[in-house]
Amino acid sequence: MARTIRDTSLESKTARSRLKARSKPYYRSVEPGLHLGYRKPLSGAGKWIARHYIGNQAYELETIATADDFSDADGVAILSYRQALAKARERMVARAHHAAGKHGPLTVRDAVQSYLEFLDTHRKSGYVARHRAEAFILPELGDVEVSALTTEQIRKWHSRLAQAPARIRSSKNGKQRYRQLGKDADSVRRRQRSSNRILTDLKAALNLAWREGRTPSDAAWRRVRPFPGADAARRRFLSIEECRRLINASAPEFRRLVQAALATGARYGELCRLQARDFDPDSGTVAISISKTGRPRHIFLASEGIALFRELCAGGAADETLLRRESGQPWRTSNQQRAMREACENARIIPPVGFHCLRHTWASLAVMEGMPLMVVAKNLGHRDTRMVEMHYGHLAKSYVAETVRKHAPKFGFKPGKVTPLRLARLNAMK
Repeated sequence: MARTIRDTSLESKTARSRLKARSKPYYRSVEPGLHLGYRKPLSGAGKWIARHYIGNQAYELETIATADDFSDADGVAILSYRQALAKARERMVARAHHAAGKHGPLTVRDAVQSYLEFLDTHRKSGYVARHRAEAFILPELGDVEVSALTTEQIRKWHSRLAQAPARIRSSKNGKQRYRQLGKDADSVRRRQRSSNRILTDLKAALNLAWREGRTPSDAAWRRVRPFPGADAARRRFLSIEECRRLINASAPEFRRLVQAALATGARYGELCRLQARDFDPDSGTVAISISKTGRPRHIFLASEGIALFRELCAGGAADETLLRRESGQPWRTSNQQRAMREACENARIIPPVGFHCLRHTWASLAVMEGMPLMVVAKNLGHRDTRMVEMHYGHLAKSYVAETVRKHAPKFGFKPGKVTPLRLARLNAMK
């Protein structure tokens, strides 16, 4: 929310009543190039004035509304001091848009499009955010003016998302299909988590517009809170025995992809882009140049993983894709879904898991074996241990306890001669 500029001479009706009537307004600086003015007449209510700097030491004056000197403010025709501040900022933004050639009001669609362009140019890609926006944000909110958005409107939209069944991939021109709406606690949590992610996309787009001065306030969406507890720690991962069954039950072209995922903890898209040059047998690492976060990293492999990647790279050119289908074509978006479903069915993994679970499996098993959380985070591509602690920290309680007891500072405290009362009573009873 924009900061309220305090002015004891203009804020209250009583203070304004003490001002002398004059033709020149009383001004208060609001933003660079913008002043809010109050013109005090000889009789009647005063007027709020916005003064805009237009260059060459010249200004333009614009009457905003009547001041609430004698009547209660209604937010439209009669404005309080704070309302006049907000209106002056709004007019400044509108004038800037007009000067830039954007004459219409800023809509959610405009804000989302600018945000996606920002992701494409300043981040790795806006592909996922674009998909979510087109499916869930723009159909309902796209044509709404950002300045007209209300907290209640966004909150109701967010709640409806959590109550809707998950979408199933459908043909481009076919009817959209949906999964059966689950009523169990985990199904509800997953829908809430998805709704929170979509809300985050919407807020990011609107916040970008607000930071760039394209809308006067962020209050409407700032008040909307995500569902609490939706990002609970992931507890579903495969045991070593289940991993072996899954590998054996996978189709030959899919087996190498499963093994690579279990050996690295990498995401599906990262594995699909790997080339022979990305594997360094001397250091035993795999280089991930393009990741979800946009930060490159090196994944350190265990002996099994090094042997696997040596075999994958054998006889191949440096720019050859490591993991391909039997046809020689690379793995594309969502190609893994059917293969993973069939592998889980053949391996009798109940309930079946998605390919991303292999990443959780690597992290979970590594943490349970005592791998430091920072090492796990670095291999997974996280900036710090926050995400690892949230999703896998519950598996590392013994490691944390042992590490604290081993490395905590020791001060040489000497036990005193005072006996706790409870312990003294127990000794007396004996």
